[in-house]
Amino acid sequence: MIQTAHIAIREVKLGFRNPWAYSFMGLFALFMLCLLLINAQGYVQGYSGITGTTLNLILYLLPLMSLLLGSFSLTAEKEDGSWELLSVYPVSTWSFIIGKYVGLAIVLLVIVSTGFGTAGVLGFAAGSGFGLLTYLQLLAFSSSVALFFLAIALLIGTLAKNRWQALTIAVAIWFFAIIGWPPLLIAVLGFMPYPMIKPMVTLLTFLNPAELSRLFTVVKLGGGAILGPEYYEWIKWIRQAGGSFSFAAVALLWIGSVMAAAQFVWERRRLRG
Repeated sequence: MIQTAHIAIREVKLGFRNPWAYSFMGLFALFMLCLLLINAQGYVQGYSGITGTTLNLILYLLPLMSLLLGSFSLTAEKEDGSWELLSVYPVSTWSFIIGKYVGLAIVLLVIVSTGFGTAGVLGFAAGSGFGLLTYLQLLAFSSSVALFFLAIALLIGTLAKNRWQALTIAVAIWFFAIIGWPPLLIAVLGFMPYPMIKPMVTLLTFLNPAELSRLFTVVKLGGGAILGPEYYEWIKWIRQAGGSFSFAAVALLWIGSVMAAAQFVWERRRLRG
């Protein structure tokens, strides 16, 4: 526990010394301000065209940001020789990976909170923006997306040998999970017999954390009707009393599984030298 805390603190310090973090922070704040200017006619409540646009634009920026920051952090340890130095100390691989995740999560959540906070303050002053509940749901959506893709980023960092390889893998995953997901989903479902469509939609949605977070947020914002009959069970699940807790449990299981895979790969390469 102490080892994990030390690594997390070290990662936070390194993260805020990294010019990438401030570049992403400025970009995200500017992005949120642009959305504020789009909605200059009062407060938006629930799901609407503007909140839908916000969700989509967040999905373009945050996953890529998380993938790059997380994967580069681990590959930098390999390239700079920092891991060899840390290996001299009694630091377990699990403590190292968890510490990395916690530290980078703090950096990402500060970036997200700064962007939302800047837009929120200016929106309140200007009398426009998003309603409080809608605003909090969008903040929760952004945080969940960042945390999901940070776990994937650490797995990428354990697999990649250098930053260029990490960049290639990260952009490929971002493209298929965000840009290529709708046509990929349509293509896969087109080959399925009708009784298999709903189970396959469920399976594929759980495999893509961006889609999982988006569906949850759309339903919470009251836009479940736009999803279609294939997602009826999803709407029932999310709207029930324990829907939010169930989503949190699924998110923890998803992130924990990916982190365990990252720990396994890193430990195996550590033992092989």
